[in-house]
Parts: sequence; structure tokens; C-alpha cells
Amino acid sequence: MEKKATVLYNDYRHGKTSRRSFLKRLALLTGSTAAAMALLPALEENELKAATVTQTDPELITEFVNYPGVTGDMRAYMARPKSGTKFAAVIVIHENRGLIPHIQDVTRRMAKEGFLAMAPDALSPVGGTPDDVTNVGELFKKLNSEETTKNFVAAVKYLKTHPNSNGKVGCTGFCWGGAMTNQVAVNAPDLDAAVPYYGRQPSEEDVAKINAPIMAHYAENDAGINAGIEAFGTALKKYGKEYQFFTYPGTGHAFNNDTNPGRYNEEAAKLAWSRTVAFFKEKLK
Repeated sequence: MEKKATVLYNDYRHGKTSRRSFLKRLALLTGSTAAAMALLPALEENELKAATVTQTDPELITEFVNYPGVTGDMRAYMARPKSGTKFAAVIVIHENRGLIPHIQDVTRRMAKEGFLAMAPDALSPVGGTPDDVTNVGELFKKLNSEETTKNFVAAVKYLKTHPNSNGKVGCTGFCWGGAMTNQVAVNAPDLDAAVPYYGRQPSEEDVAKINAPIMAHYAENDAGINAGIEAFGTALKKYGKEYQFFTYPGTGHAFNNDTNPGRYNEEAAKLAWSRTVAFFKEKLK
């Protein structure tokens, strides 16, 4: 029953079901509404415990910051090593559910690798990522795509001159954030490295604008995204850009997300992460 309850909770937290539907199904599984409500705190606590790097890690300094975007102040989660003063910087861009705890955890993981890591909240202009992301898609629909891209490009400028930055800035992102990482590479000529995970690719004419070396990670079973791989590679080659693509056998979209048991692939996620970190350490030194 515990495993089934966890699957139900993950579906709810990932926006696949409403809170009402989730609680109804949980009540059917546990036998009563009272039993469902009693189990809920444990499910929420397990999600927090799933974090690879805790919020109180003694080796890190973490905080929420604001930086200037084209739409006004952008809220972001920042993490950096406690030891040291200057670090290469990495922007972490969330999926299409906003700046949720999982992405904050990924940001801390990047900081543990020795980077000044920052995850902007794309939803800042519309009130920020809510605690309940069931209907978060409606907030994304309110965003202006051009302004949203510029808000992330502004993060590059912010980190270039941050007092804890060495002036080198990379960018990585997942799903929606993978596509945005590609757009940051297109629109920020001073970006030093980009690592999109299973993100939609830019047009050929936009590829010509990219200066940053690209490392792209793809799932084997992700037809919608993978349809653009060949054209992306052809354009990068045509314009003489530095790039490398990796496709991971047996994986589906979002294979890096370890809070989603249905999609997470531990072997692929760890390999992609090690490649990403090595790439950033090479390009941002």
C-alpha cells in the first residue's frame, strides 16, 4: 500500500491529478478519509527526505535572492560552497512546474560540486511558484515567452558580476528548462556553456547566434523532443559550433527527476550528471 500511496502522491505533486482527486483516491486506498489525512504528512515528509542535499547542509550557504529582470525583480534560489569566495556560476532552470523543492535540491547538488548555483523562478512575474502546483500550467500560460527568455538572459548578466562569481557562467535546465537553456544560449552571447536536458531545440537561424559550447542530453524514448535532434546537430555543425549529444538507452523524458519513480533512471541520471559537471568544470574555469 505504501508504494501505491507514493505513486498517487507523486502524480499529484507532478500536476497529473488535482488535490481533490488525489485525496479521493488515497482515501479509497487507505479505507477512509481520516486514514488518508493521517498518511498525508508522512508522504510529504518522505518527499523532503528524498532530497540528495539537505537545505541545512553545513558545507553550503543557501538563500533566496532577487535579481533585476525585464519584468521587474526575479526571485531565485541560490546555493554556493561555504568554503571559498569565487566560483564558476551555473544557472539551473526548472521544468514546467516551477521552482519546486526538487529543483532547489538540484541547485544544492550543483553547489556541492563547487559552483555558485542559482535557479530563477520563471513564474516571478505572475506571483511565483505556488506551494500547490496542481494548476501551475495556468500560470505558465500567462508568461510572455520573449520576456521570459530575457529574464533568464538577465540571470547571466547578474552572475557575471556577482561578488562570488569568477565571471564564467553556464546554464542547464530540464524539460521546459532544457528548451529555455537553448534559448539562453541563443540570446546570451556571453554565456560560457550550456547543458540542456531533453529540451526542444532552437531554429537553424537561431543556432547561428550561439557562442557557448553545447552538451545536450536526450532520452531514447522521447519522440516529440527527439524529432528535432538531427536538425539541431546539422545546424550546429553547419555554423561550426562546439557540441556533443548523448542519448541514454532505455530512458524516457525526465529521466533525471528522482522524485518521479515512473520516469527516473538512476544509471542514466548519474552518468548525465557526471558528464555535465565535468563539462562545466572544463568550460567555466
